[in-house]
Amino acid sequence: MDRTLIILKPDSVQRGLIGNIITRFEQKGLKIAGMKLACISPAVAHEHYAMHKGKPFYDSLVTFMTSGPVVLLVLEGNNIIDVSRKMMGATFGFKAEPGTIRGDFGVSSAFNLIHGSDSPETAKAEVARFFKPDELLEFNRAMEPWIYDLSNGIAQ
Repeated sequence: MDRTLIILKPDSVQRGLIGNIITRFEQKGLKIAGMKLACISPAVAHEHYAMHKGKPFYDSLVTFMTSGPVVLLVLEGNNIIDVSRKMMGATFGFKAEPGTIRGDFGVSSAFNLIHGSDSPETAKAEVARFFKPDELLEFNRAMEPWIYDLSNGIAQ
């Protein structure tokens, strides 16, 4: 199974949306392989958002991401990056479709509730940035055969 990093940003935490958002991922059938509540340091925020350095929103993004606690999740599932990003919706809540996390809970162009890795390579680097290997669990859930067709030994 593939893995991705999800960050429930400070606005999700402050608005009490943690449970609602995690429930959506679990109800979809995605597995939580790692989870923690943390405050991101400015140094880690600068590293995490380095691709945006020099853009007009960069400094405010770093300030926002370090303004309060976040929930860090490593989710696991088949096609996890595509699935989770579709569930998140368009970057800005006012543009996101109803039924998506941002579409149902967001309206801002500055606060967008959630971050998700955009590629397998990015996911690998982001997971390593926030989790040590021993903080990630490998386990089987009894429901896996009811989520994926495992009849040939590979998740379908």
